[in-house]
Amino acid sequence: MAPTCGLILADLGAQVVRIERVEGDPTRSLKGFGSGFFGYLNRNKESVAIDLKSSLSNQVMHRAFEWADVVIENFGPDVMDRLGLGYEEARAANPKLVYCSMKGFLPGPYQDRPALDEVVQMMGGLAYMTGPVGQPIRAGASVVDMTGGMFAAIAIIASLRSAEQSGRGAKVTSALYETTAFLVGQHMAMAQFGDTPVVPMPARTQAWCLYDLCQCADGQVFIGLTSDAQWERFCASFGLEDLLRDPRLVSNAARVDARPWMLEVLAKRFAELTVAQTEALCKKAKVPFGPVRTPLDLLEDEHLLANGSLLQVAVGEKVASVPAMPFRIDDQAPEVRIQPQEIGAQTERYLDAWGLTTGEKEELFNRGVVAGPR
Repeated sequence: MAPTCGLILADLGAQVVRIERVEGDPTRSLKGFGSGFFGYLNRNKESVAIDLKSSLSNQVMHRAFEWADVVIENFGPDVMDRLGLGYEEARAANPKLVYCSMKGFLPGPYQDRPALDEVVQMMGGLAYMTGPVGQPIRAGASVVDMTGGMFAAIAIIASLRSAEQSGRGAKVTSALYETTAFLVGQHMAMAQFGDTPVVPMPARTQAWCLYDLCQCADGQVFIGLTSDAQWERFCASFGLEDLLRDPRLVSNAARVDARPWMLEVLAKRFAELTVAQTEALCKKAKVPFGPVRTPLDLLEDEHLLANGSLLQVAVGEKVASVPAMPFRIDDQAPEVRIQPQEIGAQTERYLDAWGLTTGEKEELFNRGVVAGPR
């Protein structure tokens, strides 16, 4: 959560200083599924390397608290308190500070438990809703980590605005579990307000006549028709006038009832077409559609390339294209101002900014409490 929260604030222009271990954050050397984390989430951030377990680090961090507008921490329950860096200590150093803690759970019976994205997807109902019946599956991205970080960024910005007006900071807490509950809230509400059982998405009762993955001759395309007008344009574009005139298909409700046989007719038509042909006919009909792609396909997506939605980030000698923030301010996308930094690249500069003397700095470097180029 914290890396995403920091990235959002950094891309919006905040001066974000990442505190990491003197040997470097573990995400720098992750392999497999985690090998892209560091490069993706650490643009526009500076690096200060400090051993927070050293008693000497406390003075450094309290100086940082005095300097900062916001502190974001993503440690386990009570870790910051044990280090002497908890909310009360931070507030004493800087009453206007916004102190944000990222946790597995908000206060309650679960608050002392560690958590992970996949853990809360399972216990929060998201995995149940994603996979087939009896086969819960995590979402294909770390959606809870990233959404939790986004909610934290929203709360931080609101708290900063309040601090400007009141002169008092705030304690912000964002949690994985409650984020998951928010994401499945529509299903919780449906069970109480509606008359449809909550079943996994692959087994749900369809609300629309066509809202399906369609098999073409050389691939798959998802098509969703959510109005009578879309149905009429779809049939006209795909040469399905017989269906348009069929009295059994006069309304969406009637078409939903007819899905068992209607989808068989549509499947035969899609099988005659390539993905490109299907896309062209959908464009002509002005109906929602999307071909099935892999993440790597997005690197060559004409739309993302044309509108600047891919940014270049470099880690060492490797350069990668990664998504920009999915918004524009005055038609401008946030840019890469700072590439992901080496371990402690800005340590000495920030020790100066935080008011440490030359002698204090020398002791910290000599004892290995801080690290970085000199």
